Amino acid sequence: MMERLSVADRVQCVVVGAGVVGLAVARALALQGREVLVLEAEGAIGTQTSARSSEVVHSGLYYPTGSLKALLCVQGRALLYDYCRQRGIPHSRCGKLIVATSPRQADALRALAAQGEANGVGDLQWLDGASARRLEPQLACHAALLSPSTGIVDSHALMLALQADLEQQGAMVVLRTRVERVARVRGMLRLHTQDGAQLETAWMVNAAGLDAVKLARHTEGLSAAFIPQAFYAKGNYFACGVRAPFSRLIYPLPEAAGLGVHLTLDLAGQARFGPDVQWVDDPSDLHVDARRARVFYGEVRRYWPGLPDGALLPAYAGMRPKIQGQGGPAADFAIQGPNVHGVPGLVNLLGIESPGLTSCLAIGAHVAGLLHGG
Repeated sequence: MMERLSVADRVQCVVVGAGVVGLAVARALALQGREVLVLEAEGAIGTQTSARSSEVVHSGLYYPTGSLKALLCVQGRALLYDYCRQRGIPHSRCGKLIVATSPRQADALRALAAQGEANGVGDLQWLDGASARRLEPQLACHAALLSPSTGIVDSHALMLALQADLEQQGAMVVLRTRVERVARVRGMLRLHTQDGAQLETAWMVNAAGLDAVKLARHTEGLSAAFIPQAFYAKGNYFACGVRAPFSRLIYPLPEAAGLGVHLTLDLAGQARFGPDVQWVDDPSDLHVDARRARVFYGEVRRYWPGLPDGALLPAYAGMRPKIQGQGGPAADFAIQGPNVHGVPGLVNLLGIESPGLTSCLAIGAHVAGLLHGG
């Protein structure tokens, strides 16, 4: 790993962004035997979206059948569990309950179960309220859907393992190197960085997360028709100051732009709640307003009535790199190769939000497939 760009002015493949998805893509390319350089704008890997998530390994039940989110989540979940076992990455296949807190929500919960089954999630179990409470006695619900294959993972340990793999194959991560624009020169892509350096590459993967749309706009030859508008949906998290009486993740039914204020557990068993959905204009706005706890108490007490007053403490916030705005239909992952936009050597990864962590290894394999033979 390098702090500054000090390499030859030409490299076979460049991945822009060293979050979990960028690292997984770079690893997949390096395992193909390619010369790979990862350029990261920050001073460490995975400090943006990847460091500010719930660290949940999703089963793949939420997404439209046939979408990239559904396909890559189901594939990625299996790959991720195998990888964690092989590499000794801390994780737990703890399972989760998605709950209908009233009879009127039962039909929506059954529709979600059908969606999951259509996506290939074959282990979902329908529970009535009494059966759910036998698993989690403090849970209040009319019915629940048990997803045994949902889990949690140490995302930072995962990223360190991906980095170690790619570096073992001869690839390199260069920090504090922000790519500002991309030109096309003699059949190559020329990357211009903030500090004035230039680098030519045959293949560039834009995995810049919150900055991916901005970089796409500053890529020469890329038609505006393939560049969506960027939107930012902040997700606030609150820690739980008391020990929560749950051994599984607890989720309400999903909302339009998120999965609802849910209870997740870390690997030490400590609970946290979130994320909510707060549309913002500034992706650097990561302050958690303590007053939002009032809404959190109301949401959480629908499924955990025993949540004590004063238990919620502001924790952290993450930012979803959305490519659809408030009120619009949920967008799929936008993974655009030359076969889509016509720019030789360019792959754009846009709108890579949840389930990006779960899908990271499958996304890496997918992108490597787009570049195979190129």
